Parts: sequence; structure tokens; C-alpha cells
Amino acid sequence: MELDAILREGVGRKASDIHLKTGAPPVFRVSGTLTPWDEVAPIDRDAMAALARALLKDYHGQRLERELQVDVGYGHPELGRFRVNVFYQRGEIQAALRLIPARVRQIRELNLPPVIERIASERRGLVLVTGTTGSGKSTTLAAIIDYINRTVDRHIITIEDPIEYLHRDERSIVTQREIGADCLTFAAGLKGALRQDPDVILVGEMRDLETIETAILAAETGHLVMSTLHTLDAAETITRVIQAFPDHQRAQARLILASILKGCISQRLVPRADGAGMVPAVEVMVSTALVKECVQVPERTREIRDAIARGYVGYGMQTFDQSLMALWREGLITFDEALAQSTNPDDFALKARGISSTSDSRWDDFDREDGNAAEEPIKVDRF
Repeated sequence: MELDAILREGVGRKASDIHLKTGAPPVFRVSGTLTPWDEVAPIDRDAMAALARALLKDYHGQRLERELQVDVGYGHPELGRFRVNVFYQRGEIQAALRLIPARVRQIRELNLPPVIERIASERRGLVLVTGTTGSGKSTTLAAIIDYINRTVDRHIITIEDPIEYLHRDERSIVTQREIGADCLTFAAGLKGALRQDPDVILVGEMRDLETIETAILAAETGHLVMSTLHTLDAAETITRVIQAFPDHQRAQARLILASILKGCISQRLVPRADGAGMVPAVEVMVSTALVKECVQVPERTREIRDAIARGYVGYGMQTFDQSLMALWREGLITFDEALAQSTNPDDFALKARGISSTSDSRWDDFDREDGNAAEEPIKVDRF
């Protein structure tokens, strides 16, 4: 079975991911659903080995034998780029491929909140994009890099594992480095970047304390640093970063993080109501005096969600539930899907019916801004 034929079929089906496994036919993930290619025979061991050789360069093959898994970027002149992970399961080679669109879509095209453009315009500080695997973090970061590249003159350095979206120089200079090919680790690449006259540094992932410390140092010294974490929302992100430090350093880490954190963008993908793909539900936190206090004081970190909700009009912030409500009111997602994805389904359902509680003012700014909100919501005391 030829690799090109599999990739062509996946692209034709608008698959986001392709799974290759010995003893099974290729499987495509389309709009979140796994669909096997039943018209072809299962991939045998020799065919799977041949597919792996086609995906890997020599040094990647050596790394696979040494580490038993490897991340690579694979480019096809007609079909685009793919992020590939080749690994072993039960002694057999298996591969998962993520399709990377050939064109970097802009922030507005992705239905992302306009405040993200303001965050991208920051000259220095730390910006974190978070979410589970497959939530669109890389796509959002690529859109941010593209926005900077098109609008201002900066030296942008990306450190990725592997390189996914390719950026051509426009107003900025973009230097893209890949772990394993251009540098050994994220921490090493980040340390090297500090000596390469950067204005903006993108670190693919903050995996360990050394990388987190170096990213914070880079943000402290006047660079705009962007990275990702596998966290669900802003509050969890703050906790995860702080917990990476030893106990005796956490108080100081909170002070520094509060001073350098410019924004936290947390997202998850939700199926569209028309069945034509996915749309992002996005929580956005920007740095305000209240947010800084919530970061500094451990007991107040849990108040971050309320701070975000109340900053909807003044600062352009939004919670996941506010994002889901807006998507539902625009007809982009169904009510059932919005309810299933919401943080607090009971309150969300009440709000959707135009009912709010006297003890919950988190929706006040949202309703003043949203022309589709109920004109006279019924007030209901909570018990």
C-alpha cells in the first residue's frame, strides 16, 4: 500500500488525523469520528515497515530504534504537511498523522476572539495557549505568529517538535528550529534563542522546569514568549506552572508570573451545528490588576474564572461558557453540544432560557454586550 494513496484519501475525506496500524486498514478521523478505510486490505507487517521508512529520515529512524517513538514533520508537494508520531505498540510499528493545512489561517478566519490580536501585539511578556491534545493549540499559535509576521517587523524564533506550519518572511524574519534536527531539547533551543537577537520566541511546549524557568527568564528580559500547556483553563494553567517549581520557590514564582503573564488562551473544539467541521470555544484571560492579584495569592486563584467573566466588555475576556453561549446564539453549534461542553451546565441552561440568579453577576457584562440576550431576564434566588 502506497503512502501517497493513503494521504490522498485522508485529505479527500477532510480527515484531521490518519492512523496506520499493522493488521488494520488505515483509519481516518473526520469531524471527531474514527472511520476505517474498509475498501482496502489491512496493512501487514512488511507494508507498515515500508510506510514507516517513507515517513522517517535516517536520523529519525535511529531515534525511533533508540527511544521507541519519534515525532517528525512530513511534507508532500501536493497534499501539504503532516505532523507524524511513529511508535511501537505490542512490538509492532504504528503511526498517527495529523494534517497541517497548507495555508496559515488568520485569527478572524478561525473564529477566535478579536482580543487575541491585542495579545499578539504585546512587545514583551508570556502568552500561554492551552487545551487538550487536538484542541487546536498549534493552529492558534500559527495564526498569532502569522499576525505578528504580517503587521510588524520582529525577529520571530520558533522551537518546535516537529515543525508544523511553515512561515515565510513578510514584515518579520521567521526562524524555525526543530527538536532533533536543529537543536536537542526545548530548553537548549530556548537558551540558544536568547543569543540570537529575538523579539518573539515560540516554544512548542513547556514540558519541564528547565524550559519553564528559561521561558520566564526570556519574558522577564524583554521578549515576547509564547508556549503551550495541556491544561483545561486559566486557573489550572496557573496552578500547573507554579507546581512545577520546588515548594520554597513557589511564592517567588507567583510574583514573577503575575508580572509577566500577558494572556492565557484556553480552547476546545466543538462540532459545528451544520456538520461541517469544528469551531473553537475559547476562554481568554488577559492581565489586569485583579487577575495579577489572583495569580499572586494562592487562595484567590480559584477566583480567576469570575475575574474573566466580569472582564468581558472592558477587556475582551471571556469564559468557556460565555464563548459557548455566543457560538450557540450565532447558530454555529447546537444547544445540546453547548450544554455538554459547558463548565456549569445547570447555570448555562438557565441562562439560555433568559434566567439568571441574583447571586451570579458573571453574565451581566456579557448580556450588555450581546444584542441577542434576553431583554428582561427573570431573576431567581439561588438556595
